[in-house]
Amino acid sequence: MKTILALDAGTTNVKAILVDQQGNVVARSSTPLEIQFPKDGWVEQSAAEILVAAQKAIDECLEKGSEDEVVALGISNQRETVVAWNRRTGQAVHPCIVWQCRRSASFCQILRSKGLDEKIRAKTGLQVDPLFPATKIQWLFENHPEVTTLADQGDLCVGTVDAWLIWNLTGRKEFRTDYSNASRTQLLNLREGSWDAELLDLFGVPRSILPELTRSNGLFGEITLPGGRSIPIHGVLGDSHAALLGHGVLQKGKVKATYGTGSSLMTLCDTPETGDKRVSTTIAWNLGRIQYAYEGNITVTGSGLSWALGFTGLDDLDVAVERAIELAHNGNIYFVPALAGLGAPHWEENARGAIVGLSFGASKEHLVRAALEAIAYQIKDVFDAMQEAAGARLETLLTDGGASKNDWLMQFQAGLLNRHVLRSRTAELSGLGAAFAAGLGAGLWSSPDELAAAIAPHDPFDPAMDDDERNRLVLGWNRAVESVKTLAGK
Repeated sequence: MKTILALDAGTTNVKAILVDQQGNVVARSSTPLEIQFPKDGWVEQSAAEILVAAQKAIDECLEKGSEDEVVALGISNQRETVVAWNRRTGQAVHPCIVWQCRRSASFCQILRSKGLDEKIRAKTGLQVDPLFPATKIQWLFENHPEVTTLADQGDLCVGTVDAWLIWNLTGRKEFRTDYSNASRTQLLNLREGSWDAELLDLFGVPRSILPELTRSNGLFGEITLPGGRSIPIHGVLGDSHAALLGHGVLQKGKVKATYGTGSSLMTLCDTPETGDKRVSTTIAWNLGRIQYAYEGNITVTGSGLSWALGFTGLDDLDVAVERAIELAHNGNIYFVPALAGLGAPHWEENARGAIVGLSFGASKEHLVRAALEAIAYQIKDVFDAMQEAAGARLETLLTDGGASKNDWLMQFQAGLLNRHVLRSRTAELSGLGAAFAAGLGAGLWSSPDELAAAIAPHDPFDPAMDDDERNRLVLGWNRAVESVKTLAGK
């Protein structure tokens, strides 16, 4: 039995899975990662720790499976996180600047004040926001002179987490990234499918420090397994893109939502332009040709629930959530989790979180309930914006990620959207999508259409909320968000 080894390097852990030709996960392992918050709004991780965790996850997964059956490796990864390292020594020159980090907000404000935001969005499909790597890289150059010195010497590599892993796993032979990850850097011209010279100059990024672009199911090099046998790295995707492929979304009309630390919604589209500034345009993948997609990134969803748990002093998430959903209603309390700014569809990095509607009757469980509901409200905001950008009804929401395991949340989501929600039964959906890309590259599947038989089944949730209740809840949420945006504007 031939299998694909897939590595999913997320924000809080690195997972490895073995996937057979029928799409079954036959072995799995996971290694946790630490996150540092050195200053308000700053988020960092250790590049060395990510690599060690990846190697450990691979080794443990292969111990549970059979190394001799593995034909290729696929990689999915947290996106927009910047890794900078010394090409000569192989050492990171600065902690990873994680996608959630807001340290480059002042750079973004300068770009907007110069009226450059529309030019940047026209080329990249992305709003000017600290989420994206371009201003993170600019921050590195302007705050760490040794980075400029290494670049001048030709010894600097800068990339997203996939490029860091590929470079190390191939024995420092290959410096590559795929189109999906590159499209999130704000340095790639979407229409041309190449690094954009004007953008590189604008952000002060030398072309020499960036990885080579490779199609998502292309050959990224070879990795030597613990037993000494080498296999190709044949598929690389950003985690949200990988989840979209893992859901089997190969046609327009369906939206994927990943419920993680933050959340990403994605749906396929035909062109790299959108007149709607609330959503981004990105490259879903390049499996022989570039496929575009609309995307909306929400900065805080699952991490907002974790924050609420700590804030209330409750110590058991499962128990707290169970008590929260047993409440008759939310007590008219809304939690806007702008703990690191508001992402899509608002794009207000100066916003900060707020709890709205408190009264003497409010309890800890009400706040946990509000944090749980906030996930669904934010998903709805982006779903609605995507539908307007697409100019057509989006029929279905496909869900995955940790919080999606909660049946109450999925039913609440279906009610808010008034759409069918289909939850993947595969916990490792990003890894599965990376395995699909690698399997396509290695010839395990002959075409994307052949993958249909390998797509895991979904659990259905049908809308059951009446219109009056939906309208009342959404009105309360909208008022809470507007209060946060008003304060941010001051």
